Amino acid sequence: MIVVAVLVLAVGTWTMKAFGPMVSAGRELPPTLQRLTDLVPAAMLAALVATQTVVSDTGLGVDARVGGVAAAAVAVALRAPFAAVVVIGAGVAASLRALGWG
Repeated sequence: MIVVAVLVLAVGTWTMKAFGPMVSAGRELPPTLQRLTDLVPAAMLAALVATQTVVSDTGLGVDARVGGVAAAAVAVALRAPFAAVVVIGAGVAASLRALGWG
């Protein structure tokens, strides 16, 4: 039963992914829609970061991850290099955890 469900979902996923290119082949998107589709990856990444930051096993929670993301956001605002942003965010989160916060 599980194998059948996985196969059905795989075929359905492939069909949905193939449908767009097959239907719109050779056509340009309107400029407004093109601008919106250019923003989708950033919006999805922001949603992923937000949910991974505040959602825990038992529900919503504020812990060291929030401090790490906040510190990384400040580093981005100050135009720090990407590697520095990652190290700063991880360092702040680790420090807060070492201090017993989350």
